[in-house]
Amino acid sequence: MRILNFGSINIDHVYTVSHFVRPGETLNSQSYQRFPGGKGLNQSIALSHAGAQVYHAGKLGADDDWLRDQLQEHGVDTSLVEMEDVPTGHAIIQVNPAGENSIVLFGGANRCISESYVERALQLFSPGDYLLAQNELSSVPAMLRMAKLKGLTVVFNPAPMTPEVQCYPLDLVDLFIVNEIEAQGLTGKSDPQSIGAFMRAKYPQAALVLTLGEKGGMYFGSDGTVHEAAEKVTVVDTTAAGDTFIGYFVAGLMRGQKPQGCLRLGCRAAALCVTRKGAADSIPGKDELDATQPHVSADTQ
Repeated sequence: MRILNFGSINIDHVYTVSHFVRPGETLNSQSYQRFPGGKGLNQSIALSHAGAQVYHAGKLGADDDWLRDQLQEHGVDTSLVEMEDVPTGHAIIQVNPAGENSIVLFGGANRCISESYVERALQLFSPGDYLLAQNELSSVPAMLRMAKLKGLTVVFNPAPMTPEVQCYPLDLVDLFIVNEIEAQGLTGKSDPQSIGAFMRAKYPQAALVLTLGEKGGMYFGSDGTVHEAAEKVTVVDTTAAGDTFIGYFVAGLMRGQKPQGCLRLGCRAAALCVTRKGAADSIPGKDELDATQPHVSADTQ
């Protein structure tokens, strides 16, 4: 069983600041670092670290092949990654003393995904495989439609949440993974139970995973509702925490683990992630997860 992650690849420019810059304000940063990033790249690395066989499809600017090398170094198959004569996508990330982040995103090559490219990539996959898609790319509706026609299990993380998402063929999605902001954009509701009830009623074919930050995560599906609390850690940087959770949750699901075990793995991996700076560089490995808390292992059922 394999997973195709149609995902964004970005360069993250990270600035440590005393507070998020206000309108009209010029603010000195305390530090600057450059990291490989993008929700897609982060999620592919997290999937690979969690033990999944992951293929990444996406686009890069012509001068940034080092990002493809980064994916390969983490065990991701990059044979489907292509280059475009446009800048690579990038993000300007402010991180405050509480570890919270504020992000400005430029799509770049990520917006060069065509339907013909989607079709070419999906030719390599068959029923029983998985598709993971986010909303930082172009042609997302085509990904959902074509993957479903081929019999793949469709996982959708509608991030960033935009009004256009409501027009996507969401009835084809098998699993939604959303944070509270994305969930409110989909449902107009803020209470977790109300969000779960709304999504189960509107999309009965799909399960829902709702990430709740320091409150952990919840799963809503035909097999019931479960909650997993977050571990208490000292937060340094929340960048890529959600992507880390997604990678570990989906990898567990692909192995046939129960939702509670998948939530536990995702929350544990995200907790380790936020104790470090950076995006892709902060994603823990499966061995590290087991070593820091042996009873929470990749084989949890």
